[in-house]
Amino acid sequence: MIKVSKMADYSVVMLSCFVAGTVGQIWSANDISSKTHLPLPTVAKILKLLVKGEVLTSHRGVQGGYSLERYSDEVTVYDIVKAIDGPIALTACVDDSDDCSSQPICPMSGGWDTLNSKIRKSFEEVTLRDIASPVDFITGYDK
Repeated sequence: MIKVSKMADYSVVMLSCFVAGTVGQIWSANDISSKTHLPLPTVAKILKLLVKGEVLTSHRGVQGGYSLERYSDEVTVYDIVKAIDGPIALTACVDDSDDCSSQPICPMSGGWDTLNSKIRKSFEEVTLRDIASPVDFITGYDK
Protein backbone atom coordinates (compact mmCIF):
# COMPACT_ATOMS: atom_id res chain seq x y z
CA MET A 1 0.00 0.00 0.00
CA ILE A 2 1.29 3.45 -0.89
CA LYS A 3 0.54 5.76 1.98
CA VAL A 4 1.45 9.30 3.01
CA SER A 5 3.04 9.32 6.47
CA LYS A 6 1.10 10.43 9.51
CA MET A 7 3.52 13.34 9.95
CA ALA A 8 2.90 14.54 6.38
CA ASP A 9 -0.84 14.24 6.99
CA TYR A 10 -0.52 16.23 10.23
CA SER A 11 1.46 18.84 8.28
CA VAL A 12 -1.47 19.48 5.96
CA VAL A 13 -3.79 19.74 8.97
CA MET A 14 -1.44 22.25 10.58
CA LEU A 15 -0.98 24.21 7.37
CA SER A 16 -4.76 24.55 7.14
CA CYS A 17 -4.40 27.18 9.87
CA PHE A 18 -2.35 29.27 7.48
CA VAL A 19 -4.90 28.85 4.68
CA ALA A 20 -7.74 29.86 7.02
CA GLY A 21 -5.84 32.88 8.38
CA THR A 22 -4.87 36.11 6.70
CA VAL A 23 -1.93 36.33 4.29
CA GLY A 24 1.30 36.76 6.24
CA GLN A 25 -0.32 35.87 9.56
CA ILE A 26 2.14 34.53 12.10
CA TRP A 27 1.11 31.46 14.08
CA SER A 28 2.84 30.23 17.22
CA ALA A 29 3.39 26.53 17.84
CA ASN A 30 1.05 26.78 20.83
CA ASP A 31 -1.71 28.35 18.72
CA ILE A 32 -1.39 25.67 16.06
CA SER A 33 -1.40 22.93 18.68
CA SER A 34 -4.52 24.25 20.36
CA LYS A 35 -6.38 24.84 17.08
CA THR A 36 -5.56 21.43 15.59
CA HIS A 37 -5.56 19.41 18.84
CA LEU A 38 -2.18 17.93 17.91
CA PRO A 39 0.41 17.50 20.69
CA LEU A 40 2.79 20.45 21.02
CA PRO A 41 5.97 18.33 20.66
CA THR A 42 4.64 16.91 17.38
CA VAL A 43 3.69 20.38 16.14
CA ALA A 44 7.13 21.76 17.05
CA LYS A 45 8.91 18.92 15.25
CA ILE A 46 6.82 19.34 12.10
CA LEU A 47 7.24 23.14 12.11
CA LYS A 48 11.03 22.76 12.15
CA LEU A 49 10.89 20.37 9.20
CA LEU A 50 8.58 22.71 7.26
CA VAL A 51 10.98 25.62 7.85
CA LYS A 52 13.93 23.51 6.73
CA GLY A 53 11.89 22.46 3.66
CA GLU A 54 11.18 26.14 2.87
CA VAL A 55 7.42 25.78 3.25
CA LEU A 56 7.31 28.02 6.34
CA THR A 57 9.37 30.94 7.60
CA SER A 58 10.17 31.24 11.30
CA HIS A 59 10.00 34.59 13.10
CA ARG A 60 11.94 35.10 16.32
CA GLY A 61 10.99 37.20 19.30
CA VAL A 62 8.04 37.75 21.61
CA GLN A 63 5.60 38.04 18.71
CA GLY A 64 7.41 35.30 16.79
CA GLY A 65 6.05 32.18 15.24
CA TYR A 66 5.64 30.85 11.73
CA SER A 67 4.21 32.08 8.45
CA LEU A 68 3.91 30.59 4.98
CA GLU A 69 7.02 31.06 2.85
CA ARG A 70 4.75 31.49 -0.23
CA TYR A 71 1.05 31.88 -0.95
CA SER A 72 -0.99 28.73 -0.30
CA ASP A 73 -1.65 28.28 -4.02
CA GLU A 74 2.13 28.19 -4.62
CA VAL A 75 2.88 25.50 -2.02
CA THR A 76 2.37 22.03 -3.49
CA VAL A 77 1.58 18.80 -1.72
CA TYR A 78 4.92 17.59 -3.06
CA ASP A 79 6.66 20.47 -1.22
CA ILE A 80 5.00 19.40 2.03
CA VAL A 81 5.66 15.67 1.68
CA LYS A 82 9.25 16.29 0.60
CA ALA A 83 9.85 18.54 3.63
CA ILE A 84 8.55 15.88 6.02
CA ASP A 85 9.42 12.54 4.40
CA GLY A 86 11.97 13.40 1.73
CA PRO A 87 11.50 13.01 -2.02
CA ILE A 88 8.80 10.65 -3.23
CA ALA A 89 10.40 7.35 -4.19
CA LEU A 90 8.39 4.19 -4.68
CA THR A 91 11.44 1.94 -4.52
CA ALA A 92 15.02 2.29 -3.37
CA CYS A 93 16.31 2.13 -6.94
CA VAL A 94 14.33 5.26 -7.85
CA ASP A 95 16.18 7.53 -5.45
CA ASP A 96 19.55 5.69 -5.59
CA SER A 97 19.63 5.51 -1.79
CA ASP A 98 20.10 1.76 -1.67
CA ASP A 99 22.68 -0.35 -3.41
CA CYS A 100 20.74 -3.24 -4.85
CA SER A 101 22.84 -6.26 -5.72
CA SER A 102 20.30 -7.26 -8.38
CA GLN A 103 20.28 -3.91 -10.18
CA PRO A 104 22.64 -4.94 -13.03
CA ILE A 105 20.35 -7.84 -14.00
CA CYS A 106 16.99 -6.47 -12.83
CA PRO A 107 14.33 -6.30 -15.56
CA MET A 108 12.69 -3.39 -13.66
CA SER A 109 15.87 -1.32 -13.49
CA GLY A 110 14.71 2.15 -14.47
CA GLY A 111 11.15 0.93 -15.01
CA TRP A 112 9.91 2.39 -11.76
CA ASP A 113 11.10 5.84 -12.84
CA THR A 114 8.10 6.36 -15.14
CA LEU A 115 5.56 5.57 -12.45
CA ASN A 116 7.46 7.52 -9.82
CA SER A 117 7.58 10.58 -12.11
CA LYS A 118 3.82 10.44 -12.69
CA ILE A 119 3.06 10.19 -8.98
CA ARG A 120 5.44 13.04 -8.21
CA LYS A 121 3.81 15.17 -10.93
CA SER A 122 0.39 14.47 -9.41
CA PHE A 123 1.64 15.66 -6.02
CA GLU A 124 3.14 18.75 -7.67
CA GLU A 125 -0.17 19.65 -9.34
CA VAL A 126 -2.16 19.82 -6.09
CA THR A 127 -1.59 22.91 -3.95
CA LEU A 128 -2.04 23.51 -0.26
CA ARG A 129 -5.03 25.68 -1.07
CA ASP A 130 -6.56 22.83 -3.10
CA ILE A 131 -6.18 20.19 -0.41
CA ALA A 132 -6.70 22.17 2.81
CA SER A 133 -10.26 23.35 2.99
CA PRO A 134 -10.24 26.48 5.11
CA VAL A 135 -11.80 25.71 8.46
CA ASP A 136 -12.86 28.19 11.07
CA PHE A 137 -10.77 26.68 13.87
CA ILE A 138 -12.74 28.61 16.48
CA THR A 139 -16.15 27.13 15.65
CA GLY A 140 -14.95 24.06 13.77
CA TYR A 141 -17.20 24.72 10.78
CA ASP A 142 -16.17 25.30 7.19
CA LYS A 143 -16.06 28.96 6.18
